[in-house]
Amino acid sequence: MLVLLKQDVKGSGKAGDIVKVSDGYARNMLLPKGLAVEATDANIRAAEKQKERIAQKAAEDRAAAEELSEALKEKSITIKAKAGEGGRLFGAITSKDIAEAASAQLNLEIDKKKIELDSPIKSVGTYTAILRLYSEIKGELNISVESEE
Repeated sequence: MLVLLKQDVKGSGKAGDIVKVSDGYARNMLLPKGLAVEATDANIRAAEKQKERIAQKAAEDRAAAEELSEALKEKSITIKAKAGEGGRLFGAITSKDIAEAASAQLNLEIDKKKIELDSPIKSVGTYTAILRLYSEIKGELNISVESEE
């Protein structure tokens, strides 16, 4: 029996694939659990339209990430923190602090999980954080840490 997979099925294929499986496996496992539908012409056309929508959305997301990456090259944020002698901070500046500062100063909503720091920032100075904007698109954000007086 030919079925169109709605979800990834280990050993059979990935979502959107048309695979030939035994009748019993399709009737007893795939169809009742909603993992697949019969591969009719209507279902195949619907799946192709869905793939086109997904591809179009991915292209739009990629373009937006590239645009954001270019815009971030010119921008920087300033974070003020309490510091002691020699410019050492009491505590550290983390990705959460950077995300909050970017939201407040640049009106950019950046997920803290997408901010890469080699290590938490523990002293006054200028730093660069890498932002994972899309699967292979990364942007850089300049961060200036100043002592709070």
